[in-house]
Amino acid sequence: MKPTAHFLTQLLRYSVLTTLALLFLAPLIIMLVGSLKADARVLVEAGTLAAFLPDEASLDNYADVFRRSDFLRFFFNSVLITSAIVISGLLVNSLAGYAFARLQWRGRDLLFNLVLALMILPFEAIAVPLFYGVSMLGLRDTYFAQIAPFIANAFSIYLFYSFFIGLPKEFEEAARLDGADTLRIFFTIIVPNSKPVFASVAILSFLTWWGSYLWPLMVTIGPSVRPLPVAITGFFTLPPLLWGDILAFGVMMVAPVLVVFIIFQRWFVRGVTASAIKG
Repeated sequence: MKPTAHFLTQLLRYSVLTTLALLFLAPLIIMLVGSLKADARVLVEAGTLAAFLPDEASLDNYADVFRRSDFLRFFFNSVLITSAIVISGLLVNSLAGYAFARLQWRGRDLLFNLVLALMILPFEAIAVPLFYGVSMLGLRDTYFAQIAPFIANAFSIYLFYSFFIGLPKEFEEAARLDGADTLRIFFTIIVPNSKPVFASVAILSFLTWWGSYLWPLMVTIGPSVRPLPVAITGFFTLPPLLWGDILAFGVMMVAPVLVVFIIFQRWFVRGVTASAIKG
């Protein structure tokens, strides 16, 4: 390919990618800029170039969020619930994935096929039976009801399985000859060499449960254990309707997701790439 043709191809490619990136970023930019504006200007300037310009920026809307709602309580609830699911899930699902990938035991293949089948089962299909079970046990409006049912996850198990099965067995065999048991091999050899898949599962789990809405809406009654996705719905209906405050609430709700992704993105990309190649 001639240098000129190659340059034009690259220019076209990056132009398309830049345009797509701006389209995806536009809602976030509008939300951030709108949260810094006076409430009266948010809707008036919507759909115009002024929606992207933070003239006379102010943090008054953020102060209003804290004044009009118990935002810190809702934020704490989301952090607690999501962190518990992610951390517990990393332990449980990684051990399950390792058992499927490396250990030989009766019924392994049958159970693994069942795990694969659960991957295509939507949560909405089991939400009502699960709700009745939680209600009968008297666990509604608790942290436990929002955490325990989601620690084990079929998709996370599959991601760990796909990564572990591609790891070389030599180090494990050498450790076993030295007298190391299965758990010691897992925590001292497998885990240190599996940072990409742990980061991938952590990010995907965090994104899923930080933004979870249906189940918390079903099992929470009062604001005491209510997470942010349900809280912002209540805030939206709180009179008077102030769009600047709502956008400020949204910015503070989305910010932790961006921070987590930025921190772990290097391992996330590596983990997804490795899983795709091994799959």
